[in-house]
Amino acid sequence: MTERINTLLQWIVEGEHKALRMPLDAQTLEGIRAQIQREDLPLVKRAALRLRLLLENERVCVREDERIPGIRTIPEFPDIYADGEKERIFAGHFMHEQGRVCNISSDFEGVLREGLLARRARAEKTMAEGRGDLDFLEAAIETIDAVIAFADRYADAMPDGAGLKDAMRYGAKDFLNALRMFRMLHLSLWASNVYHNTVGRFDQYMWPYLKADLDKGMTNEEALELLEEFFLTFNRDSDLYTGMQQGDNGQSLMLGGCDKDGNDASNVLTGLCLTASLEMRRIDPKINLRVNKDTPLEVYEYCTKLTKQGLGFPQYANDDVVIPGLVKLGYDLEDARNYTVAACWEFIVPGVAIDIPNIGAMPLAEVVREACENGLAGAKDFADFQGRVVEVLNRKAKEITDGVKNIFIEPAPWQSVLMTDCLTTGHDISEGAKYNNYGIHGSGLANAVDALAAVRKFVFEEKSITPAQLLKDMDEDFASDAQLLHALRTRAPKMGRDEECDELADWLLEAFAASLKGIHNERGGIFRAGTGSAMYYVWHADHLGATADGRRFGERLPANFSPSLMLSDAGPLSVIRAFARPSLKDTINGGPLTLELHDTVFRNEEGVKKVAQLVRTFILLGGHQLQLNAVNRDTLIDAQKHPEKHRQLIVRVWGWSGHFVQLDRMYQDQIIARTSYSI
Repeated sequence: MTERINTLLQWIVEGEHKALRMPLDAQTLEGIRAQIQREDLPLVKRAALRLRLLLENERVCVREDERIPGIRTIPEFPDIYADGEKERIFAGHFMHEQGRVCNISSDFEGVLREGLLARRARAEKTMAEGRGDLDFLEAAIETIDAVIAFADRYADAMPDGAGLKDAMRYGAKDFLNALRMFRMLHLSLWASNVYHNTVGRFDQYMWPYLKADLDKGMTNEEALELLEEFFLTFNRDSDLYTGMQQGDNGQSLMLGGCDKDGNDASNVLTGLCLTASLEMRRIDPKINLRVNKDTPLEVYEYCTKLTKQGLGFPQYANDDVVIPGLVKLGYDLEDARNYTVAACWEFIVPGVAIDIPNIGAMPLAEVVREACENGLAGAKDFADFQGRVVEVLNRKAKEITDGVKNIFIEPAPWQSVLMTDCLTTGHDISEGAKYNNYGIHGSGLANAVDALAAVRKFVFEEKSITPAQLLKDMDEDFASDAQLLHALRTRAPKMGRDEECDELADWLLEAFAASLKGIHNERGGIFRAGTGSAMYYVWHADHLGATADGRRFGERLPANFSPSLMLSDAGPLSVIRAFARPSLKDTINGGPLTLELHDTVFRNEEGVKKVAQLVRTFILLGGHQLQLNAVNRDTLIDAQKHPEKHRQLIVRVWGWSGHFVQLDRMYQDQIIARTSYSI
């Protein structure tokens, strides 16, 4: 890291950049509010006007020592809805999260190559041909002009800003101005009121510009310095971004993977990005890496150095599982090969999709509990009981999918400009795209599998407990039967330790996928089953009573596709073998195996190699996604007691990394409760 980059880093680490923020005065805000909350103006035009006014009111701030500027100076800005209007519009509609476009990946490759004037001409051509929505097309053009004008102001404040002006209009020609252009595009996305704005396959669309500069004599060290400054831009405004917790902002960057023909597309920039993340040690951007059966061990070894830093990434995605799984769901092969991830880990396609990959979640542990309550006593055998589980799954699948109809999504004209086809079709991205699929997470999978295994073992095989007794003890939270509780928690089979759970895991995953098969949403898309949990691992546990695996009321579920928190006597190799299931091809919405490794594992080179081998083994076994945490329970507990001593302590939460001391206590406690493995 150069001295210049270290200075910029400390400026952000110490929060000094926040001094540039200056709220607008009340009179100015009231005047803006009157302009953008006119109920006689279509929402799409209000959205465009809001972005233009925000960018016009932003102050341009460029430090003498920075080459890639761009920072938000207005912390708050009025919404586009008049008082009470939002409630009236949303009445009778399903509203996902905030009712805004989020969690999609833009066509950055196309915009960087073409420039914004080509997009403007496309909109004008569609208007001239009398196609599409005129209000949308006019709004899109307004956003293009506003963003170009905003970038021009920054360009005028830089001694070498002419390249940025040309890039914004006609496309980037070199690495520096491609990075600058991206910063203007991405900052404007956040300013436009869409959120969880992902970065996509950065090393693919940015590589042509770096390669051209390297061919002209730029050194890797010079490229790395630019890249590290660019990475810092993701941290300037991140505390202003929407998320469940600070850090949950969706700035996910994908590296590696194959090209449209299936050939390995890793390049020099892939490695430079890993190095930049390693040196910066910032939670943004969040690094994801596409790998396959042929990925060399050396790549995993280098990536393990990032894990060692406690960043919680890179997160790994296995092309050998993901691409066939997406094709099976109906994605074109070329699009499937171009996949990236959404804010956390859900698989999406850049430029052509407005998939909503986190629209709901199947509470798998609750499904098995309900089957116990309503069908265990009458089940003739375990197969019959499994039928009761399927009945509950199918009922809940219908409830979940019926509950997301008549969706309303706020228009997003600037996001539409950055998509592949919106300006050609003349329709805002909020109205749909080539892919309009919805993702359903599956929370508590391991507890559900463990509960099934316990029922099979104790009720149907050993017959050591009657259905009535098990149900009574579950209703009483095992308060009067310590012996059974101990047996369920320790002697009953557990996923990640006991092989007899494997077939049950496959069966449950396949049954989950089948419960959604054939159901289409109102936009013509399908429902994708997944193994993630997002925040549902907390929400679903809050009201879930005791379960047949020995989990008591109030005890947390694991995050994502992970072992039960009660599993403490299995090794990491046993866990990865159990969680590399062949049924993952049918539950490909995304959701990684999440493992905590004790930080002592990484204290020597041998430990780093062993972790790398563990990751590679998971991929070779057919695992689809993996994220690792380097943690120390004693350090986490001390951080709760003395947060001022651990301001830079970073952990992986569910699909994102955050500073531990900034998390709500319930998330901190769940992370502490996870089993940390040694190797």
